Amino acid sequence: MHEASLVHPVSAQWDWQHEGLCRTRSPELFFHPDGERGAVKRAREERATALCHACPVMEQCRAHALGVPEPYGVWGGLTEEEREQILSAADVRSVG
Repeated sequence: MHEASLVHPVSAQWDWQHEGLCRTRSPELFFHPDGERGAVKRAREERATALCHACPVMEQCRAHALGVPEPYGVWGGLTEEEREQILSAADVRSVG
């Protein structure tokens, strides 16, 4: 296989972000302010994840968030806690 066929432009890895519905919203929808808790936090996360579930690049965003892993905010329809649970479960499976 020719080496050039293995090289992809870096922009190709990130082009999906241009299609994200989150680009049309305030970052405060996806990232909680200091001290936010309880019902207020859940309501904000529900609004953010609802937008994510309508987004054409939700799967790419989710894969990015789990692969990096992104520690903060709602990404790919997953909250910080949901991503942590998924990654913790994957760690347990890889060890066991």
